[in-house]
Amino acid sequence: MFGLLDCNNFYVSCERVFQPRYEGRPVVVLSNNDGNLISRSAEAKALGLKMGDPYFQVKEVLKQHDVAVFSSNYALYGDMSRRVMYHLGQVAPAVEIYSIDEAFLDLAGMETYLGNLDAYAHKVRAGVKERTGIPTCVGVAPTKTLAKLANRIAKKDAALGGVLYLNSAERRAWALRQVPVGDVWGVGRQYAAKLTAAGIDSAADLARVSDSWARKFLGGVVGARLVQELQGRPCAGLHPSEDGTLSRQSISCSRTFGRPLSAYSDVLAAVAAFLSRAAEKLRAQGDTAHVLTVYISKNRFAANVLPPFSRSATLTLPAGPTADTTVLLGYARALLSRLWEPGTAYHKAGVVLDGLEPPGTGQQLDLFAPAPAPLVLPEKRAVLSQRPGLMASLDALNERFGRGTVRVATAVPAPGHHGTAGSGARAPWEGKAQWRSPAFTTRLEDLLLVN
Repeated sequence: MFGLLDCNNFYVSCERVFQPRYEGRPVVVLSNNDGNLISRSAEAKALGLKMGDPYFQVKEVLKQHDVAVFSSNYALYGDMSRRVMYHLGQVAPAVEIYSIDEAFLDLAGMETYLGNLDAYAHKVRAGVKERTGIPTCVGVAPTKTLAKLANRIAKKDAALGGVLYLNSAERRAWALRQVPVGDVWGVGRQYAAKLTAAGIDSAADLARVSDSWARKFLGGVVGARLVQELQGRPCAGLHPSEDGTLSRQSISCSRTFGRPLSAYSDVLAAVAAFLSRAAEKLRAQGDTAHVLTVYISKNRFAANVLPPFSRSATLTLPAGPTADTTVLLGYARALLSRLWEPGTAYHKAGVVLDGLEPPGTGQQLDLFAPAPAPLVLPEKRAVLSQRPGLMASLDALNERFGRGTVRVATAVPAPGHHGTAGSGARAPWEGKAQWRSPAFTTRLEDLLLVN
C-alpha cells in the first residue's frame, strides 16, 4: 500500500498559519516578480481565478472581491515544507518527497498490524495539522498512481473528510469513474486529446485497455505501466527523496529581473548571485560539478525585440569538477562575456550546474598552468591551502547569520548604482515583491512576539 499526502493550497496555507485573520477570505500568492497567480485559496478558486492568471489581467477582480494578495515567500514555504516532511518521516516507514507540498508514504505491510488504514491516514493528517497548521489530504491505494488519484478525489469531495482509502476493488472502480482521463497522473495534454478521440474519457476507461494497446498508443513501456498501476498492479516503489538521500542530477538557479537590465555589471552581479546560490546547494549535497551553463534572456513581448530571445553558453570545466564558488564564477564571467550584446536590455538570467559527482573522483590538473598560489591573509599571514575549508566557512557563516551575509564581491551591487543605495538596498535584479510576508520561521527579526 502507498499513501500520498498533499498539502492543500500550500503557499496560501503557509501564509494563513501565521496570519489566521485570512482564514475564510479569498487569498492568492503571486510568482516571482509578482507576475502570475501560483496559489489560490478555495475562496479564490470559487471566484473563477485560474492558476497562472497574469496579475495585471485579474487585478480589478482581486480588488472587487477584496482578495488578499501575497508575493511569494519561498524561505517561509521551504521551511514549512521541511517541517511537514520531518513529521511524515517520524510516522511512516519510508517517505518519498515528491514536491515541496507532496510526499508518498510506503505503507507496505502496515495493514497486517493496523488492519484498515483509514484511521491511520486520518491520524497522519491530524498530526501534520497539529504540528504545522497546514491542512492536507491523504490518498491510500495499492499503487502510487491510484494513491495520487485517491488524493485528488479526497481534495474535491469535502464529504470524505480529507482521506480516501481504496482498499477494495469496488472502491477502486468507483474512484476510477470519478476522474477524467486528462487528470490521471502521467497523462499529459497531448495524450489526453488522443485518448479522448479514441473514446477513452475516464480513468476507468483507461484501466480497461490492454497492455499491448497501451504500449502502441501510450508511449511504450511507460504507458503499459501506467495502465497496470490503474489496475492495481504496482510497477514503481518509492524513490529516495531529494532531502539528502538522493542527490540532484543537476542544479539550477534563475530569476526574472524586477526591471530590464542593460548594464553588464548589473547582469554579471545577478549571475554571480545565482551561481553563489547554486554552488551552495551543490556543496550541501556533497558534490562537485563538471559542466556549467549560463544563459540570459530578453523580453520576447517587449517592443522592437528581435530573436533570438535567449542565448546560452556551456562549458565543461577544463580542470575538472569543482564546488568552489570563486572558481565557478571565473568561468561564468567568461561565458557571460561571450553571450553579451551591448545595448540590449535583459530581463532574465540563470545558471545550471551539471555532471555532478562526489569530490576527488575526477580532478584533473592543467598541464600548462602553474601551480595555484596559496591564499594568504594579510593580517595574520595565515595560509589557506584548502579551498574546501574556505567554502565550508562561507556556508557556516551564512547558515548562522542568514543567507547572503557573506558574499563574493561580484554579487554585491555597487553603492548608489542604478538606484541602489549600498548596504541593505535591493539589488537591481531583484524581482518585485510588493506584498511579501515576513520570514516568520527563518529570520530572528521576523519572529512573532507574544505579549
